[in-house]
Amino acid sequence: MLTLTDLVGLLPLVIVAATAILVMLGITWQRHHSGTAALTVGGLALALMSLPLAWAVSASPPLMMLDGIALMGTVLTLASALAIAAMSPHYLTGYTGPQEEFYLLLLCAVTGALGLVASNHMAMLFISLELLSMPLYGMVAYRFRTERSLEAGIKYLVLSAAATAFLLFGMALLYARTGQLEFGALSAALTPALTGGPDPWMLGGAVLIVVGLGFKLSIMPFHLWTPDVYQGGIAPATLVLATISKLAVFLVLLRLMMVVPAFESEWLRNLISLLAFISMVGGNLLALFQLNLKRLLGYSSIAHLGYLLIAVVVEGPLSVETSGVYLFTYVVATLGAFGVIMHVSSPHHGEDAADLHHYRGLFWRSPWLAAVMTLSLLSLAGIPLTAGFIGKFYIIALGVADSRWWLVGGVVAGSAVGLFYYLRVMVTLYLPEPGSQPRESIEGRHKRVGELTLMVIAVLILLLGIYPVPMIDWMAALARAA
Repeated sequence: MLTLTDLVGLLPLVIVAATAILVMLGITWQRHHSGTAALTVGGLALALMSLPLAWAVSASPPLMMLDGIALMGTVLTLASALAIAAMSPHYLTGYTGPQEEFYLLLLCAVTGALGLVASNHMAMLFISLELLSMPLYGMVAYRFRTERSLEAGIKYLVLSAAATAFLLFGMALLYARTGQLEFGALSAALTPALTGGPDPWMLGGAVLIVVGLGFKLSIMPFHLWTPDVYQGGIAPATLVLATISKLAVFLVLLRLMMVVPAFESEWLRNLISLLAFISMVGGNLLALFQLNLKRLLGYSSIAHLGYLLIAVVVEGPLSVETSGVYLFTYVVATLGAFGVIMHVSSPHHGEDAADLHHYRGLFWRSPWLAAVMTLSLLSLAGIPLTAGFIGKFYIIALGVADSRWWLVGGVVAGSAVGLFYYLRVMVTLYLPEPGSQPRESIEGRHKRVGELTLMVIAVLILLLGIYPVPMIDWMAALARAA
């Protein structure tokens, strides 16, 4: 039964869902881009402010677990969505098609992500994952009049459906073996069954679930959709994929590895270690040859998820703390990089300004945008005095503490390769300005709000790199509550 205490604990999710309904009703009544964007930002901000009240009660709603991992995912999801909603109006102002529906799709995806990070039941995991994924099909193909965007939407739809099939088959194997779908009940049912060694049916189910979630995380070899979808989708949709979608799916994988015994098999951990290694090395090597910034960041995200998988492989509370620190720093840097792409791509003239030649001489046209992009790329590369260095340090320290030396070597080698292509983009920003004319800029309050959001992101990247103690203390407290 759902009690009043449970509803208070679910207050952020309820507020986001209610905001989605209000946005839908507002669109049916009268279209108003600025009003819809303001309502979306207000709803997300209110959901974020309701977190202290939701965390203060000891709620245990059905099918969900409101622990440290759930709180970590909720904060990162809402903060990312708030930044995306604040930067999107400037991007969409020049779009000739419907603008308001994007915010409705964003709110629906955020609702799914909030349910996913708190999932404690296979049914809740599946429903939340689909609620997160289905709006993304429309967001990726939002510029449906262009062939590349429509192709990206269809490709993501087909491969996401394949991933869902793997996921459901894995759940079916676990259910057939235990008759349970709740994570805690699965643990109780599986522990006696695994005393004699790994159960092949359980191990097969766990592998299939990892494969399904691996598609969503775009780790190798399940990454083939990533560069095309990143390039074809509009920049705000790509940003949702790179931040909200990946952090929510990663946290549910982390919870499964911690709670369900079938995922604690050493054989499965070795398999995930192999996937992590080929992702961090292969993603960086493939990014070397990219001349499109969105494709480059897509391959880069594969490598970053490879780094994060080390926290999944290593057991213990430090893995949760490391995951939180790395996700925080990765999300902030990714928001900054894609935020600049959104600004350079406005007003909306066909495809996004994603080729590297669009950014040649950006410093001479817009010094502050070049500065934000430089900080974001330095953070993604893990350079000291930026947030990314703290996350990379935690990952390496975790690998060393668990004597995963070959994974540590993969992190070091991948980071060295990544530094090369990040520096190539940064050098392009400061080269002499090309002869082609830059895109016109749309002035107005939407642009000012987007610029302010980017400034806050840039300050965060520097602040977390120079003084990360509050973030580290907070993540350590969440890890103890997990």
